[in-house]
Amino acid sequence: MPERIAFRMVLNPGQAAEYRKRHDAIWPELREALHRAGVSDYSIWLDPETDHLFATLVRADDHAMDALPQTEVNRRWWDFMADIMQVTDRNEPLVVPLQQVFHME
Repeated sequence: MPERIAFRMVLNPGQAAEYRKRHDAIWPELREALHRAGVSDYSIWLDPETDHLFATLVRADDHAMDALPQTEVNRRWWDFMADIMQVTDRNEPLVVPLQQVFHME
């Protein structure tokens, strides 16, 4: 059964418009890599008061999300985004997994 996951990231102050602009023009090869990894229904939300980004996505039972960080396109995207958000020393976004506490269908 597919699984919905959620996580939080942090945008650098004043970078909301740039973040939206870059995602409005997401690279087709990155979109394809995400689909191949079993990712669908991916949304990112911004809390403008805190610059926190809240993301949800659905991943297939046989997802390959763990392999995405090793793909060339994913590494390029992280490098491209590193100047506008909090990242590790390898330009990986600092991600905080979130726990589901309620769901209603």
